Amino acid sequence: MSRLDFAATVYFFATIGGAMVLRVMSLFPSMDVFNPDWIVLVLIYWSIALPERFGVFSAWSIGLLTDVLTGRLLGQYALIYALICYFSINEHRRLRQFPMVQQCVFVFLCLFASQSIIFGTESMQAGNRLPLAFWYPVLSGTLVWPLVFVVLRYIRVMARIV
Repeated sequence: MSRLDFAATVYFFATIGGAMVLRVMSLFPSMDVFNPDWIVLVLIYWSIALPERFGVFSAWSIGLLTDVLTGRLLGQYALIYALICYFSINEHRRLRQFPMVQQCVFVFLCLFASQSIIFGTESMQAGNRLPLAFWYPVLSGTLVWPLVFVVLRYIRVMARIV
């Protein structure tokens, strides 16, 4: 493993670690319903930026860690993250060319699919009703995507990861 590959791996896991901290951190308890899935946002970025280095298997592994971190059904986030990374890698050439608004639409669809899968698996376990607040992380994640993109791009450019 070359020095640049090692640096890319370190930055990848550091950003994923930061996203995991943001996922479980509660600054304002009344705003917890708006806390987006930071991990999937970071995975989408790295899947678009470096699809040949970070793929479906790494997303699946991080999904298993997220399942343990959040206490959800084991494999739920692994499935979601693997699917989202697959679609991000499959469309990465187009997504790189899209303006930010179209990227936000893609992120919205990914987050919507993620929340739908979560609702589906929770509904299989027990009868569930769907409150409006369940969809707030989709909206907040879509609105936060430009900030996540700019910050991670800055990190990638400053670390000279290509």
